[in-house]
Order: sequence, then C-alpha cells, then structure tokens
Amino acid sequence: MEGRVEVYCGQGRGKTSCAIGQCVKAAGQEKQIIMVQFLKGKETEELSFFKRLEPEVQLFRFEKYERSYEELSDEEKKEQDHFIYNGLKYAHKVIDTRQCDVVVLDEVLGLLDLGLLKTEELVEMLENRSDDQLIIMTGRQIPDELIPYTDAVYCISTVKESQC
Repeated sequence: MEGRVEVYCGQGRGKTSCAIGQCVKAAGQEKQIIMVQFLKGKETEELSFFKRLEPEVQLFRFEKYERSYEELSDEEKKEQDHFIYNGLKYAHKVIDTRQCDVVVLDEVLGLLDLGLLKTEELVEMLENRSDDQLIIMTGRQIPDELIPYTDAVYCISTVKESQC
C-alpha cells in the first residue's frame, strides 16, 4: 500500500462513512487500521459495527460525556479537553511507532476549529508518518496551510436532503 494523506471535509454528511469505507477496503487487503475519533460523544451506533471488524480495525474514543462537545458546559469542555489531549497523544504514538497501516483521525479538523490543536502540531504528526502509512483525516474544513501536506482532499457537500 502506498502511503498517503487523505482528507474528507465539508458541510455535508458522510465524511466518517467515507473514512470507514476506506477502513473496510484496507481490512480486505489484510491491513491493520486504527481509528481515533474526536468530538463525537459516546454514540454507540457505530461501535457494534466496529466490533465485527476487529482485530483488523480498532476504534478508540477518548470521550467522557454522552453528549457532543458543543453541548457541554464550559466546565465539562475543560474536562473533556484533557481527554482529547490524551487522544491526540495516543494518535501521535500510533503514527510514530508505525503501529498500523492506516490511521483515521476522525473529526481531527474540528479540533483545529476549536483551537484545541494547532495546525503545526498536526503537520508534525503527518511528517512523522512512515512512507507506506495511510492517514485519513475528517472534519468540516481544512485550513489552507494544511493542504500542501495532503495527497487528496475530498469536499463533501449536501445538494439535497429530504427528511426521513
């Protein structure tokens, strides 16, 4: 597998689903995948699906609260920031130690938006990856200064969404 840095961003839905699709594809090629999710809360609908993909695909969340980050009080956010920091340290370690073939940093771009991560810190993570490691990042928007460090940026937008 050729190493790449891919980004799925935009205001539309499906960024995480695209990343999961890449995980399934890589697992079919007998690759090891680690997904680290940020800012999701403790949603459980995806978790049961991920359990079926183990051991090839491993999901890690560093969340304390059931609710998403935006719904937390200032005090809860401060506490959650500590968990997010631990998640970032773990992601850094996974990339530095070449622990797997594919690393998905789900909603990591949202950490940039919130000021919980600096673009330079993310660039450092990307520069430390091995040449054959695939890094996938998701979030609503990618800062212009991060684009040179990527191989592909896919923008997902909603053209129409009917109520179900």
